[in-house]
Amino acid sequence: MKLPTDPPDKQPRPVVVVSLDARNLSPKANTVLVVPLSTSVTRDVPTHVYLSPGQTGIEGSVLKAEDVTVVRKSILIEARSRLRNLSNSQVCALVEKIKIAMGC
Repeated sequence: MKLPTDPPDKQPRPVVVVSLDARNLSPKANTVLVVPLSTSVTRDVPTHVYLSPGQTGIEGSVLKAEDVTVVRKSILIEARSRLRNLSNSQVCALVEKIKIAMGC
């Protein structure tokens, strides 16, 4: 999925939806929990999860756990290429990075 950006002339920002599928697919829920991807890779950031191009389709990217956020489903833009799933170990690594970002 991708987020629209502000200002609107910037490219949409890719995200990983991390909320439960039951919530994501529920017609009653109008929001989802997402973590943005960035291609501005800075090494040794304790709240970043590094992903390979094969995992995302994007050359050199990171999940920025410090930017986890809730967004309205209505503003998400469908991805142009096929969606990919993170492995269970990557999801667990992301959870650990979110804990760090929250000071837990």
